[in-house]
Amino acid sequence: MSQNCSITSPKGFRAAGVSAGLKKTGAPDLALVVSDTPAVTAGVYTRNVVKGHSLVRTIEALQRTETVHGVLINSGNANACVGAIGQKDAEEAARAVSDLLHCHPDQVLTCSTGVIGQRLNMEAILSGIPVAFHSLSHEVAAGHLAMQAMMTTDLVPKESFARISIGDKTVSMAGMAKGSGMIHPNLGTMISIITTDAAISRDFLQQMLSRVSAKTFNRVSVDGDTSVCDTLLILANGMSDSAEILPGSNEADLFEDALLLVCLDLARMMAKDGEGATKLVEVEVSGARTPEDAYRIVLSVCRSPLCKTAIFGEDANWGRILTAAGYSGASFHPEEVDILIGGLPVCKNGCALPFDEAAAKRILQKDEVLISIRLREGECFDRMWTCDFSYDYVKINGSYRS
Repeated sequence: MSQNCSITSPKGFRAAGVSAGLKKTGAPDLALVVSDTPAVTAGVYTRNVVKGHSLVRTIEALQRTETVHGVLINSGNANACVGAIGQKDAEEAARAVSDLLHCHPDQVLTCSTGVIGQRLNMEAILSGIPVAFHSLSHEVAAGHLAMQAMMTTDLVPKESFARISIGDKTVSMAGMAKGSGMIHPNLGTMISIITTDAAISRDFLQQMLSRVSAKTFNRVSVDGDTSVCDTLLILANGMSDSAEILPGSNEADLFEDALLLVCLDLARMMAKDGEGATKLVEVEVSGARTPEDAYRIVLSVCRSPLCKTAIFGEDANWGRILTAAGYSGASFHPEEVDILIGGLPVCKNGCALPFDEAAAKRILQKDEVLISIRLREGECFDRMWTCDFSYDYVKINGSYRS
């Protein structure tokens, strides 16, 4: 995303990011995103049966209301696995925001990310909320600050923007996401907020978000772990004054393409910013018999520590890739598999090919690597994004709480 765009770029959205004292470093840790008019809202969440209290409260609130006025996000603490007090704390934080926005508490959603098993510092949260509220701004810089306040082990901010025309009106969409580790399909340790000034029904928005997230956020695996706070929300406030986007229309296709672009952009950024990562890795499978077979193989390769460490070591060890495909549960004939690394054929019909090791090394030295697995079983295709495993992944996660 350009520095000239942020989560506040669509009409009628304000944001703020402040330091409330939740992080030991003093970095921004409390974000607030607000729509000037209530926005229809859709969401997708972790499928982990263990869920954080802030997330549970958000899911329940969206079952009671169709429109949302604001989203409060804190980093530094997941507000998870602390018992009934966690739900109470999330409610109290939402109520504090709703009092300032003069709306119902259900119209304020809550998201938390960070360490599991520690109670939120409510004194810090409740002191920070008025500061965030009075810092709300339509300015692009305010959106950047909100992005920073969501970050935990992220090294870079993740923002994206798209614009389409609906009739004679311009419709904008912006997204921001945090996520660097504990990321795997069914979402990961990620929080993503998307804003748009489009006019669209909640049910249709939910259908689109579910379809798009399956192709983007649910096609990212950093380390095979799935967290308890994962949340993807989209808010549409209609303030572009464009006509309502209706199912089956050309405008609906345009809007879904824009949503796909934003979510794919953010998902790839998360994979590239994986904890300790040095490379973004795309794994694609073509020629599978069924969609399930294609998915099983890309998933298996992306979660394989041996494949990921080989890529970090810049070792074209294609045998690890074929092995991971073999234990994926997919049905295929190994003797009909071709593997290419960055377009370089390394395996043909399940057997080694003579290839230039120096050329392979140069491919693997790049910061983006494509692994292609070609079967001869059918016409189904899938792809996922992951990253390499470096020494730093262990360092980061071996001392996460300290």
